[in-house]
Amino acid sequence: MFSILEENNYKFSMEKNTSRSSKNNDLSEVIKEISANLSLGLKKNNAKVKVEQVVEAILYRLKTGFHWRQLPVKQFFEVDYSWNSVYQHFARWSRENIWDNVKEIIFEKHKKSLDLSSIQLDGSQTLAKRGGEAVGYQFRRKGTTSNMLFLCDNNGIPLSCSDVMAGNHNDVYDVENQLGKMLEDIKKSNIRTDYLFLNADAGFDTDNLRDCCKRNYLFANIDFNRRNGSISDREEILDKELYKRRFVIERMNAWIDGFKALLIRYETKEKHWKSLHLIAFCCILIRKH
Repeated sequence: MFSILEENNYKFSMEKNTSRSSKNNDLSEVIKEISANLSLGLKKNNAKVKVEQVVEAILYRLKTGFHWRQLPVKQFFEVDYSWNSVYQHFARWSRENIWDNVKEIIFEKHKKSLDLSSIQLDGSQTLAKRGGEAVGYQFRRKGTTSNMLFLCDNNGIPLSCSDVMAGNHNDVYDVENQLGKMLEDIKKSNIRTDYLFLNADAGFDTDNLRDCCKRNYLFANIDFNRRNGSISDREEILDKELYKRRFVIERMNAWIDGFKALLIRYETKEKHWKSLHLIAFCCILIRKH
């Protein structure tokens, strides 16, 4: 007979093991879905490893924030394989837009898991410690940063991101062009974007963005910026109940921040920095579907 204390400890141990098993199953599913759309190439050195092992090593870098040189490659490969080989695969897949294709396929497969009753637009600044492409000094952050725009669904699942932009620009810099690119990216997964409600904060209250939303058949639910004049004189309408859904942006940010490699930018190439985000988007969708 178990004592009450022993029984509680047993239940806790079982719950802990079940939780760990669930996480392992989630990771296996993520690795399987991403790997299905990748190939290692024809080099002789690639014949001794599996694409799943390379993907797991890349995900380890993304999740833990370890630098490429710090990858514990012996943990993923049974043969002698270097961190640089893993990095070169990641770099080639970035250069050839393979990560874009992977994201497109996975989002089309799981599009029924998305809630498009409204979408949210927001921007994010990230410190760039090593400099590189598309960086600029940001006085508010007192450092060199990069900026990106994000679209997420009504539950906070990230849908797309903009090109990487220098941090000395604000969120509305080139916003019409970047929003158009993000919408096109979403459409590649056979997801319709017309007649969606788009929430954005007062920092996005510009005539150019509102006109861009009209051209793309979006209903712009953008908070009013008092710097643009008296709110009572505005012709636009703000649905305050719908606008409350913007809180899911914070949920999206929390999920993205769970990938430690995205907290501070160490990638010098903008393509590599964006690719890490696309992989994170796929991981989030697969695990939340």
